Amino acid sequence: MYKRTTAHITVTVTPAYLAEQSNPESGKWAFAYRVEIKNGSGEPVRLRSRYWHITDDRGHVEEVRGPGVLGEEPLLPPGNSYTYTSGCPLGTPSGFMRGHYNFERADGSMFQVAIPAFSLDIPAQNRTLN
Repeated sequence: MYKRTTAHITVTVTPAYLAEQSNPESGKWAFAYRVEIKNGSGEPVRLRSRYWHITDDRGHVEEVRGPGVLGEEPLLPPGNSYTYTSGCPLGTPSGFMRGHYNFERADGSMFQVAIPAFSLDIPAQNRTLN
């Protein structure tokens, strides 16, 4: 679990490897990540957009920008949270993601909330020592 708080908004990310959706023989590894966003501020905020910076273990970078998350722009009243699960395919067995969300306050002002950097890794392989 990875956690970061910016402007009283806490983002917690829990990644997982999806073996059943991966195909290492063809160079495809699938990962899911669960995100919880908790509003610890004293005002309602709306998530307007997201930015992801995805790096595989060869250093290849992909950037993803878009409105909201999963087609929604959730409103988070003070003390409430919003949770969603999404996925990320990689061409390598590991990598990492980081990014930010852009939120809007009731007065229309915008602010950025950091998403903690987190790793995407296949489970450790058992090794035999001779």
